[in-house]
Amino acid sequence: MVNKKPGDIVQGDKTGDKPLSEIVKEYLKNKYNKPGNVYLGVTHRLDRPTSGVVVFAKTSKALPRLNKLFSEGKTEKKYWAVVKNMPPKEQDTLTHWLVRNPKQNKSYAHVNEVPHSKKAVMAYRLLKKLDYYYVLEIDLKTGRHHQIRAQLTAIGCTIKGDLKYGAKRSNEDGSIHLHARSLSFEHPVKKENVAFVADPPDDPVWNACL
Repeated sequence: MVNKKPGDIVQGDKTGDKPLSEIVKEYLKNKYNKPGNVYLGVTHRLDRPTSGVVVFAKTSKALPRLNKLFSEGKTEKKYWAVVKNMPPKEQDTLTHWLVRNPKQNKSYAHVNEVPHSKKAVMAYRLLKKLDYYYVLEIDLKTGRHHQIRAQLTAIGCTIKGDLKYGAKRSNEDGSIHLHARSLSFEHPVKKENVAFVADPPDDPVWNACL
């Protein structure tokens, strides 16, 4: 498990920036004095400006098993989001139909099913009230493109710093206040439950959440 920093990319993309997967490979190679290439499989991703739990597969045997867990929704993913506005309810389950716009790299949430849309479901609860913000804990039921960002925007709760989805100001470091707090699942080989928890980045707003 790696606690991803905002700005890191999990896997290589068109930017050419060094991805987290390569950094972790180098770490494993040095730590265990491994000769030759180190295997590391990407099981899931987080958006570049978000932070938190990322799990990699260290063997080619584990990768398809972990991928299957994610694709079948057999993982429990909890996120923390800092939003400017109080949500309509202190806790609720949101169901939308998301349409992805590849040119904008953005998803739009619709109340009813529309052409080319995918069903998106998540539950949230109010975790804490800060001086100027609200902290929500999100239980992600499906894994759609920009799902949390699009669904929270649809209920008037754009995430702090998320200019793409309507925030009025960016964060200085280009991050958004969305953090993958925990991830748990049944280990595909050992058949026992494993759980990972990651602390949010060190900044005044996140520190007030803890």
